[in-house]
Amino acid sequence: METAKYKRIMLKLSGEALAGENGFGIDFNVTKRIAEEIKELVELGVEIGAVVGGGNIWRGRSGQGMDRTTADYMGMLATCINALALQDSLENIGVNTRVQTAIEMKEVAEPFIRRRAMRHLEKGRVVIFAAGTGNPYFSTDTTAALRAAEIEADAILLAKKVDGVYDKDPNKYSDAKKYDKLSYIQVLEQGLQVMDSTATSLCMDNNIPIIVFGLDEGGNIKKAILGEQIGTLVSK
Repeated sequence: METAKYKRIMLKLSGEALAGENGFGIDFNVTKRIAEEIKELVELGVEIGAVVGGGNIWRGRSGQGMDRTTADYMGMLATCINALALQDSLENIGVNTRVQTAIEMKEVAEPFIRRRAMRHLEKGRVVIFAAGTGNPYFSTDTTAALRAAEIEADAILLAKKVDGVYDKDPNKYSDAKKYDKLSYIQVLEQGLQVMDSTATSLCMDNNIPIIVFGLDEGGNIKKAILGEQIGTLVSK
């Protein structure tokens, strides 16, 4: 019988990942595939929190000429749209979920309450955290690190469009070197694009390992949970 290496995890999905090949909006074939992979983990007894970005709809820094705070709040609302889409895909295949938002919108989701989130996880529900931290100037990477610390997650699974961490952009440079393991300090000192520096520092301070892997290949989330060598591990 397969045994999960981690009991409770935070799954961070980029908004771009939900767009699939379209590059914009939501590809429901992608959300369905992700939901099916999450269901497998739930059946293994893994407790799952998730944070979804909003880059497939809107990024705060996209608002050129806009007030930065306004643009960031628009980005937070985009994450709520993605969270509801993922929730729907999960509920359609029988996975119990809750969406909790950092900005109150009680008609569509619960407000973020740490103890309530912990209770949902203990009951086997997938909790999707939306609207970032509720504050402008903080990314969804920082949200994932913060919520992971708050729910006492064993690890952050960082699902991206690339299959790990490289010393330079592998889409631009054929000689880009992939790292199997990195320390938090190496990531910060070398300015590697894993998570932003605030999120990386938060993970370092709370000793939360980060597993960076590609989402395009099916089954990768489960492989990461089972402790298989996949992508890049960032730890002490």
